[in-house]
Amino acid sequence: MKSWSRREFLQSSTILAGGLLAPSLPAFRAAPKPLRLGGPIFLKSEDPEELAREHRRLQYSSAYIPAVNLTDTVKINAIRNAFAAQNVIIAEVGAWVNMLEQNPEKRNKNLTYVSERLALADAVGALTCVNIGGSFNPKQWDGPDARNLSKEYFDATVENCRKVIDTVKPKKAKFALEMMGWSLPDGSDSYLKFIKAIDRPAFAAHIDIANIINTPGRYYQNTELINETFRKLGRWIVSVHAKDVHGKDVHFAETMPGRGALDYVTYIRQVTALPQETPFLLEHLRTPEEYDEARKFVISKAAEAGVPLA
Repeated sequence: MKSWSRREFLQSSTILAGGLLAPSLPAFRAAPKPLRLGGPIFLKSEDPEELAREHRRLQYSSAYIPAVNLTDTVKINAIRNAFAAQNVIIAEVGAWVNMLEQNPEKRNKNLTYVSERLALADAVGALTCVNIGGSFNPKQWDGPDARNLSKEYFDATVENCRKVIDTVKPKKAKFALEMMGWSLPDGSDSYLKFIKAIDRPAFAAHIDIANIINTPGRYYQNTELINETFRKLGRWIVSVHAKDVHGKDVHFAETMPGRGALDYVTYIRQVTALPQETPFLLEHLRTPEEYDEARKFVISKAAEAGVPLA
């Protein structure tokens, strides 16, 4: 029998503990889930059935919520039913306001709006309501500020997320924070800290790899970044944004999928290996033609990865 040194014993115990404590995420499977691609559409219509069919025409099986007010229960029901009939998941309700607005009256107004958006997500059957944590930048609601990486920012964001969730008490929809390069959460480790601190089942993870490419190391080793992010956050992920990033002078610039450096085969494989069906949403493009280019690129990469569309 081998005689174990104290160092060998500690090393083996650490490896075992890490394996037991790490969030479980299945490895790439021979038959992955189909990809639930989605994105904005440009059809000018108020008819939920027409909008749902347009998503299907574009090979989308996930969607951003169409325009509707929380008080319009008839239209909310019509949207939910029409999209379900076409097997299109309503993935995301955006709530893009500054929850850290320094003016108390404006901050309360913003938090009320975020709560209403989460309530709308729950009413329409959407998977998530997403917002950034906010910013202490006095001139730009989502701008950079040194305090956006501080304990003050973290604690205030925890309080805000708890307040929104506890106000709404959603039955199914989750509330999630957008990953950002200049504020928290800026990666999987800071996201895990939020999940632990907020301590609410209705809080989940929203992934945007392009947003956290903020160093040359992450840019050139983005395959490892993708794998690490999904390995650590997999069980909590409810929605994923599909963008890309490229080097520009001494900075990084956002671009459409296919015009940057992200490893899209790995990205798609990780999304479709999650235990839950997870939307993969195009965003931030300007024209139907740009979305067509991005959509076709993602579909081609899904085929390369051996992943069918839903």
